[in-house]
Amino acid sequence: MALQESLNKFKQQQGKVQSTLTSIASRPGASKGTQARKAAPANISPVVPQKAPSPAVKFSNDTERLQHINNIRKAPVGAQIKRVIDLLLETRQAFTAEQINEAVYVDVKGNKAVFDSLRNNLKVRYEGAYFSYKSKHDLKDKNDLLKLIRKFPEGIAVIDLKDAYPTIMEDLQALKAAREIWLLSNFDSQEDIAYPNDPRVPLKVDDDLKQFFREIELPRDMIDIEKDLQKNGMKPATNTAKRRAMAQVHGIAPKSKAKKKQRDISKRTKLTNAHLPDLFRNLN
Repeated sequence: MALQESLNKFKQQQGKVQSTLTSIASRPGASKGTQARKAAPANISPVVPQKAPSPAVKFSNDTERLQHINNIRKAPVGAQIKRVIDLLLETRQAFTAEQINEAVYVDVKGNKAVFDSLRNNLKVRYEGAYFSYKSKHDLKDKNDLLKLIRKFPEGIAVIDLKDAYPTIMEDLQALKAAREIWLLSNFDSQEDIAYPNDPRVPLKVDDDLKQFFREIELPRDMIDIEKDLQKNGMKPATNTAKRRAMAQVHGIAPKSKAKKKQRDISKRTKLTNAHLPDLFRNLN
């Protein structure tokens, strides 16, 4: 009975609401306002928050560099040592193991074989934690160079001098032009010899001796020349056999020499010693 009463009340309330809506709709201007309110949202496009564009995927640009570093560290010990020595020679500065790694990618600290070979290399000075280039002769300038050459009246090999400091080759030519020294060449351009010249000593050479000197045919290999000097009781200024053996140990391939066409003695001596007449004439 109570349920029926409640249902009747709900129907009455529903009827009242329906009649109210009908009266509102029948009012003048109400339909237009309602339509305008309903139509307005239709003309406005919904604002959808736009997402920020995703950044383009960038792949690492270090691929080639990492591959290059890997190739260096897998190279033979001799090749890695050469990279370090070239760095020390060009810069003339002292480097730690970490600085060498940054400069030429040779892991001195992480590779015991490289570290030991570098520390014991004749061209490297190792003091504390620093590596630097070590030349055979400790020279600073042209004056030091001239003093050293004068200590070797039998001559000193240019190859033992050329790495002392960066401008030494220019200083050698300047000393030659000033007639402070003589630079005599042979078949191997790397074996040029520097001799001191004392302008206080007058020297006159007979023409017969000059001609005899020009007619002497020298061996083509410096090793044979050094052997001939030793046989005659003279000490060579160079040691080609030792130098070539050291080059092989440190992974430096010897330079191949182009074969020269055999020439007769007179033509060869004219080309090789053409400068000697003027040289000896200026000593008078």
